[in-house]
Amino acid sequence: MADTTLSGAEPGATLNPPTGTILALDLGTTTGWALRGHDGLITTGTASFRPGRFDGGGMRYLRFTNWLTEIDRLSGPVEAIWFEEVRRHAGTDAAHVYGGLMATLTAWAELRGVPYEGVPVGTIKRHATGKGNAPKQAMIDAARARGFSPKDDNEADAIAILLWAIETNGGLA
Repeated sequence: MADTTLSGAEPGATLNPPTGTILALDLGTTTGWALRGHDGLITTGTASFRPGRFDGGGMRYLRFTNWLTEIDRLSGPVEAIWFEEVRRHAGTDAAHVYGGLMATLTAWAELRGVPYEGVPVGTIKRHATGKGNAPKQAMIDAARARGFSPKDDNEADAIAILLWAIETNGGLA
């Protein structure tokens, strides 16, 4: 069984989906997101954190911080965050971007006392498709079968993370 102790929470606490606003993220240069508002409405999309031609190296992380703050202000307060926990990347650049976004996310959440938890890729894929190594198109198809219209695999993954968090009670069901 996975360790259910979380960063950003009291020792021994578990991250059960609260009844308020919860956020699910597929971190990357194009970050997929899915949000269940306090009213139960689910909204989804993607946000690009690709640096501009004249941006310094940290600008993507500042933009991500500002984006999280806007989500929290407009739809929140965010009560819990789940994100895709990637252990293997295709390339060094992707690993660096993921690590920077994850560090930014966890620092943002810690500052605000928002609990967060990573969900392994295989767990998300297995819940959405029945197969722990499902390809990107299968994840998109699974989201569409549930009534969503993801524009890409990043949004489909975020939808799958959110549905996993809701339907498994944060992995406790």
